[in-house]
Amino acid sequence: MNSSCSPLFLKVALPLPLRQLFDYLPCGSTLTAQPGMRVLVPFGQRKTIGVIVEIADKSAVSPAKLARVIAYPDGELTVLTSESLELLKWCWSYYKHAPGEVVFNALPPLLRKAHGVIPPPLVQYSLTAAGEARLQEPPGRIKAQHRLLVHLQAGPATDTQLRASSPAWRKLLARLLEQRWARSEILQPAPLNPCPGPLLTDEQRLAVDAISATLGDFHCHLLDGVTGSGKTEVYLCVLEQVLKQGGQALLLVPEIGLTPQLVSRFHRRLGFEPVVTHSGLSEGQRLQAWAMAKSGQARLVIGTRSALFLPLPELRMIILDEEHDASFKQQDGFRYSARDVAVKRAAGLGVPVVLGTATPSLETFNNAAAGRYHWHRLRHRATGANEPRWRVLDLCQQVMKGGISATAMSAIGETLEKREQALVFLNRRGYAPVLLCHACGWHAACQRCDANLTWHKASQRLLCHHCGSGVRVPLMCPECSADALQGAGEGTEQLEQMLATAWPATPLLRFDRDTVRKTGEFDRLSEQVKSGESCLLVGTQMLAKGHHFPKVTLVVIVNLDQALYSSDFRALERMGQLMVQVAGRAGRDQLPGEVVLQTHYPQHESLLTLLESGYEAFAAAISADRRAACLPPFSYQALLRSDAHRKEDVRAFLNQAKQLFPVGRATVYGPFPAMMERRSGRTRWYLLVQADGRSLLHRQLDGWVEKLKNIPAARKVRWAVDVDPQDY
Repeated sequence: MNSSCSPLFLKVALPLPLRQLFDYLPCGSTLTAQPGMRVLVPFGQRKTIGVIVEIADKSAVSPAKLARVIAYPDGELTVLTSESLELLKWCWSYYKHAPGEVVFNALPPLLRKAHGVIPPPLVQYSLTAAGEARLQEPPGRIKAQHRLLVHLQAGPATDTQLRASSPAWRKLLARLLEQRWARSEILQPAPLNPCPGPLLTDEQRLAVDAISATLGDFHCHLLDGVTGSGKTEVYLCVLEQVLKQGGQALLLVPEIGLTPQLVSRFHRRLGFEPVVTHSGLSEGQRLQAWAMAKSGQARLVIGTRSALFLPLPELRMIILDEEHDASFKQQDGFRYSARDVAVKRAAGLGVPVVLGTATPSLETFNNAAAGRYHWHRLRHRATGANEPRWRVLDLCQQVMKGGISATAMSAIGETLEKREQALVFLNRRGYAPVLLCHACGWHAACQRCDANLTWHKASQRLLCHHCGSGVRVPLMCPECSADALQGAGEGTEQLEQMLATAWPATPLLRFDRDTVRKTGEFDRLSEQVKSGESCLLVGTQMLAKGHHFPKVTLVVIVNLDQALYSSDFRALERMGQLMVQVAGRAGRDQLPGEVVLQTHYPQHESLLTLLESGYEAFAAAISADRRAACLPPFSYQALLRSDAHRKEDVRAFLNQAKQLFPVGRATVYGPFPAMMERRSGRTRWYLLVQADGRSLLHRQLDGWVEKLKNIPAARKVRWAVDVDPQDY
């Protein structure tokens, strides 16, 4: 990289929706530019932060026309490792997305801005010999400093720990350092101090041994365990070995609500607190987690989807808990699958990846059935408890109250009489899914989406759960002015009101996005459930994932019938997963569990297979149907998504795009409208590309995507390519 030779060209990723890198010349600094460094560069009339992706000895643009880098904000430090860059290059190639947006997705929000700086390594403070000697003397006039010395006597402490000891801790600490009673030092990775876990079952031991045998090599493991079978204990046993060898590990969870209980459990078992990162943290907290991961101070990171891109120099294992969960697929912007990228990252590093679930996605199920993944089955609960008994209630001709049949109400009453806990599941928040006029038939519809407004009675609001718009509930019908407005259907708010009336003396806890918005509220409600007092739980799918409530013995599933005849070919799969996950909350300890399923279709073939033969047989059956229909995972798809305010613009763009699709073995279908055609005031239509092979699909997509930006109608629409789409 000698400047006396031919000029070097920096290929820089900028946070722009443009499918290209931008060439710049190095600035006159004595620093040597390296891939992965942040740069401040001119772009048009402004200055922006970019990241060097490559250094080349030639450019398609004349050097005389290229701008120079203004500065290297972080000096010689890089924000992306060579391993991270290789993974990100694969991502933008595979998912057909703008390189800059992919690269900046991997950075914490503060490092995407010019004023953001890489934080220095964390330090800890400890007593010196002089400090120990001062402690032997009376406090005298320095009582506050003496108390801080006593605090440090228990062991080294970080800023966070000292902050809790005194409001004036900074001033006091500065005095201790000045007197040389304390010293600062770089925080070392937390020592592993594991506590013995429960005795492993034979199934767990086989899984632990098989996964441990692959440490140091790439292997993909499906840990397929029924709810309550102890998958987390398998994770802990394997992670203990990884950490003993000095490696780092990454555990991905589908949503923020699962992190507190996991962190607590991992802290107790491993003897140190894992580093946590997710979108609910402040920008400063996310930056600190990123810095700890990059420096190696973070030995175990627990996070949601975006944590996958953290720089972890000693990464030795990746685990995805609840791998089937739809939230692992990003649904806007850079539409990547965290599960698939995790497998790719593990393959590149040569380390094992573990996919844990009670209900494998059909993609994972198919890979395991074909022998591409190691398949570890845990078919018994770790506590020795039996799986819950199913009772199917045919709702035809039944008298219902608030969406619950008399039989289900009776079962709830019997459970509460035994001082146990019952969970009522309905995946629909609000009071009622629609407000209508009984006199003229008017109903409250969203003006921006093809959807009804949901009635939230407590706040007297009508809200759209798709675009977020809302209005106050009218006193009279806006159409005919009649005093005849009423709700149709049920939501969790209505269930809560009805059940509270039926059992006024029983604590009733509602878990949905309306009740757990406040930080810590979910944890507070969960702790109340875990206390064991008799109570009623009402909630949406946030109650279905991974929670251990030992005293819940009854689960009532109010209604999942809409999935049985949905036009979405994935609806049956997701229904089966949700049913099994919700049912798994019942009878997890020594008390027997029961699941009451309300349905109008008790003889549906897929439902019978799931209830009588279990999820594996259910997955095999719908997998066979998918194979016969040439649907994923037996074919490969990509969507060209397009939206605009005018339908004519969307259709014109897609029709022109279809004409440009190259001839080959992949087929393009459409244009066709989204299942919800209008959302947030924009009309959405798609083209679907499908092929029998992944390479066949990508071969035709690559040339096609380059042509799309040149279509005249492209300027009037927003468009994006979604590879391996999960949502239509």
